[in-house]
Amino acid sequence: MNLVDLVESQMIASVQSEKNLELAIKSKVNIVFLLTGDLLSTGVYITRLQEAGKQVFLHLDFIDGISNSKSAMKYVAETWKPTGIITTKSHLIKSASELGLMTIQRIFLLDGGAVTKGIEMTNTSRPDAIEIMPGVIPKVIDQLSRTLNYPVIAGGLITEISEVHDALKVGALAVSSGNPDMWNLEL
Repeated sequence: MNLVDLVESQMIASVQSEKNLELAIKSKVNIVFLLTGDLLSTGVYITRLQEAGKQVFLHLDFIDGISNSKSAMKYVAETWKPTGIITTKSHLIKSASELGLMTIQRIFLLDGGAVTKGIEMTNTSRPDAIEIMPGVIPKVIDQLSRTLNYPVIAGGLITEISEVHDALKVGALAVSSGNPDMWNLEL
């Protein structure tokens, strides 16, 4: 299965605090980016989300107590068993893929050089998808969705439904948002 096949709702819940976990569980989204937790709570969060029918992608950089090493990746894959991971670190994409996890490369597009570097990094790491931030730049979403053969997820600074529609119109597969009000949009 690939990420395109997993997407039922083109809105993705980006859960950045425990207080929003229950809102994500009750929302219409089927994919959750988990950006909160620690060694004691993350496994519980993942289980609760999975029991609610959600596909969980864990952003390792935000989990307190987990390092960005191969052994940490093995622990995550074998013990917590998320659908996949999100990372800005290309070297973790290969490790996660080898362990059977889906991967999303997060790229911050600050300027033209960052776009070029993001393209090179993605072609080297070969993730299942890329998440570009900020997601309010339709011109770059269009460029990357045409240049790279990977699904594009737009995230960051999206606060209006029109921005969601703009991102989807120019080629984004889905949009991630940390705003629970966006998680029940009819898309």
